[in-house]
Amino acid sequence: MDDMALLLLAAGASSRMRGRDKLLEPVEGRPLLRRQAEAALATGARVYVTLPPGAEARRAALEGLAVEVVEVADAAAGMAASFRAGIAALPAGCRAALVVLADMPELGAEDFRRFFNAFRDDPEAPILRGAGPDGQPGHPVLFPQRLFAELARLHGDQGARTVLQAHRDEIRPIPLPGQRALTDLDTPEAWETWRNAQQ
Repeated sequence: MDDMALLLLAAGASSRMRGRDKLLEPVEGRPLLRRQAEAALATGARVYVTLPPGAEARRAALEGLAVEVVEVADAAAGMAASFRAGIAALPAGCRAALVVLADMPELGAEDFRRFFNAFRDDPEAPILRGAGPDGQPGHPVLFPQRLFAELARLHGDQGARTVLQAHRDEIRPIPLPGQRALTDLDTPEAWETWRNAQQ
């Protein structure tokens, strides 16, 4: 799996959490960021985690894990900064990168493996994008190497939306069970609702 990478985007500011850090919210007994990093490592892929400057609590959550931390100096500029830094950190021989948003607590190693296996089965594969059972586009998204240069030129806070729009005819959906591909939790209320639903 050295020729494929998983890029865990975790440089956001949690600005809607009113003082809490969503990536440190406990999920299955550990901080969400650590849970997602462990799931990423379980795939056997090389794992890169983008973090903003400082972020000591997030760094501590990753302590002891064999991930490569990529500091995003301009993280405040928006999600595109994480893409640029993450893509720049990938080794030259990397053939594909699975981009995972760190605030999606229902995604796990089994889901990530589906993307890597689908790419391995078809090395000329298009973009692979997670989707809900009804086909609604979600996350994660696997980008083949041929698109790395475009990802490295992103700007603003819309992530890879422009790249996905430019290549919309090349996207193959990967349906995931339930709401895994769609559940991201950005507010205390969203976390409370989600936790209540898990009981």
